[in-house]
Amino acid sequence: METIILSFSGNVAVLELNRPDSLNAMNEQMLKELLEALRQIEQSDALIVLIRGKGRGFSAGGDIKTMLSADDPERFPEIMNTIQEVIMSLYSMPKIVVSVVHGPAAGLGLSFALASDYVIATKEARLAMNFIGIGLIPDGGGHFLLAKRVGQVKAKHIIWEGKLMNAEEAYELGIVDIVVDDEAKAEEKIAEWQAKPLQAMIATKKLYVNLTKDELLKVLQFETEEQQKMRQTEDHQEGVRAFLEKRKPKFQGK
Repeated sequence: METIILSFSGNVAVLELNRPDSLNAMNEQMLKELLEALRQIEQSDALIVLIRGKGRGFSAGGDIKTMLSADDPERFPEIMNTIQEVIMSLYSMPKIVVSVVHGPAAGLGLSFALASDYVIATKEARLAMNFIGIGLIPDGGGHFLLAKRVGQVKAKHIIWEGKLMNAEEAYELGIVDIVVDDEAKAEEKIAEWQAKPLQAMIATKKLYVNLTKDELLKVLQFETEEQQKMRQTEDHQEGVRAFLEKRKPKFQGK
C-alpha cells in the first residue's frame, strides 16, 4: 500500500492516511487501499484502531481529479461502491475506532472521521461538511453520521451552510468528542482506554451497530443515487469551475 500506512502495536492498530502533498485527499487508490487496510484490521487481534492523517491535515475530502473522473457513468458506481464498503466496514468494525483530526477534515474526509466511535480534534483542526460549495450533497454516510451526533435539523443546517468550523465550534455542536492540544495528548487518551474493559465496550458497540447498520446502508445507497443526479446539474458544473478557478461560484438553482 502506498497511500495508507498500517502498523500494529500491542492491541492497537494505527492507520495513517498518506497523501500529505494533497492534504490526504481521497482518490481511487486511497479508497481501495483503505478498504484493504480495514479488512486486515478486522481480522487482527487489535481492539483499538487509531486513524490519523500524515502531514498538515486529516483529509481534505474527495480528490478533485477523482471527482471529475467519476463523471464517467461506468466509473461512478465503482467509486461510490468502494466508499460504501469503506464506511460500512469502519462503522461496524468490532473494535474501538478513534479518529484524531488535525488541520482540515472536510467533505468525505469528515464523513470518514464521523464513522469512528470517538472523534478527537486538536486545537488547530478545521472541519467542514462542505459539499454544498460545489453543488453536491454529502456522501460517505455523512447525512446519517452527522444526524446521529447533532440531530436531523441541525445536521441539515450544517450541510446547507457548509461553513468551516474550528475544533471548539465542532465540540460545542457535538461533532467531535474531545479537544486536545496536540496529537500527543490524543495518544494519552488511547492509553487510558487500554486500561478499560474493552470487550464490554465492544459488545455495546455491536448492539448499536446491529440496530442501525441497515439505516446507514440505505442512506449510503440514497446518497449514491442523489449524488449522481446532482452531478448532472448546472450548479455542480459551476461549483467545480469556480473551485478550479479559485473564485466564488454563481449558483442559479439549476
